[in-house]
Amino acid sequence: MSPKDILKLLRRGVAEVIIKEELVELLGSGKKLRLKEGFDPSFPDIHLGHMVALKKLREFQELGHQVILIVGDWTAMIGDPTGISTTRPMLSAKQVKTNAQTYMEQFFKIVDKTKTEVRWQSEWFGTFTLADVIQLTSKFTIAQLLAREDFNKRYNAGRPITMAEFLYPLLQAYDSVAIQADVEFGGTDQKFNLLVGRELQSMIGQRPQQLLLVPILIGTDGSQKMSKSLNNYIGVAEPAEEIYGKVMSIPDSLIIDYFELVTDVPEKELGEFKQMLENETVNPMELKKRLAGEIVSQLYNQKAASEAEGHFKKVVQEKEVPDEIQRVEITEDLLQRIKARSFTEKGFAGNTREIGKSETKAWIVSVPLLLCEIDLVKSRSDAKRLIAQESVRIDGRTICETNGNIKIGSIIKVGQRRWMQMVEVD
Repeated sequence: MSPKDILKLLRRGVAEVIIKEELVELLGSGKKLRLKEGFDPSFPDIHLGHMVALKKLREFQELGHQVILIVGDWTAMIGDPTGISTTRPMLSAKQVKTNAQTYMEQFFKIVDKTKTEVRWQSEWFGTFTLADVIQLTSKFTIAQLLAREDFNKRYNAGRPITMAEFLYPLLQAYDSVAIQADVEFGGTDQKFNLLVGRELQSMIGQRPQQLLLVPILIGTDGSQKMSKSLNNYIGVAEPAEEIYGKVMSIPDSLIIDYFELVTDVPEKELGEFKQMLENETVNPMELKKRLAGEIVSQLYNQKAASEAEGHFKKVVQEKEVPDEIQRVEITEDLLQRIKARSFTEKGFAGNTREIGKSETKAWIVSVPLLLCEIDLVKSRSDAKRLIAQESVRIDGRTICETNGNIKIGSIIKVGQRRWMQMVEVD
């Protein structure tokens, strides 16, 4: 690579390189570099926030470098506490394996599987003895670990930190030693952990890895890091129509960031987009359509992107009912489950009863509980929030109360993209 190409590679989608001069030298040497990306299968799904680092890995991969994917089957049982204020519950080996399989299927939507080496931490930690653990922990002090921001905040606030959590960055660091990593990739929130790996390599005589830190992608809410727990994420394995619709929902202020971090649109065009937005010579929605199409095309194909755009135009912009809509039967069992929950869930006052004549049968139900039972929302609190935002409609009527009426044929709409039709039992 020429110096100009190297600098370009390390500019777009990169927040910080440690140490830049050394990485530039390595890239110019012609050596095939070992690129480390580790993941905790604590959660099975990948979203666009993860895609930022994965796209950089793919760029390096296409230049002939070797990607090593570390499956953190040991660290997942601890759970990385980065950004949280409490200790996470440990996962079982079965949960870890299931999540890892799902994660890898999504990982290879972005990174070339044929050019990726997959390694499990249990390959080296499975034979670790107590003596090995003591030797590893003896290389770092508690004061060094408390320098990590989230540990420090919890310690000063008097919140518990387990010894297992202190092990997390040490185990992640040892992964770099085990595979002799040249470069480790991660978000800026992982900087402490990656630096520990660099330091541990130096201690045992390996050449310290370089660090490539990517920016944190803001979620669809426009304010916080993209996260499943905050429900502001766009999953890479979601249906094309869902991805397209979610991209269209992002604030205008994020358009350029998303283009830069998760698409391959040339930088010259990005500069033009930015200028048009600043001069107000373009409707932001037109750029979002381009953005949504680019992302769906990467994760699926151009045909899927075109179909997703058509669906968005019809269902969201023209407010028509989609051609294909999920259906759920109004069974006595469904009604009884809603009724039972209405009495068992604390603080709920409501009922489920039949109204109308037999030929025009209808029911009054708790809308939050109905939405939970038919899997249109994750929880009753999520449903109540959506109702308060006037984002729930039944048969075209916006629901503002806790109770609502349903009948055979009722169409329920939640937000812009979730639909369900109530049908009679076959």
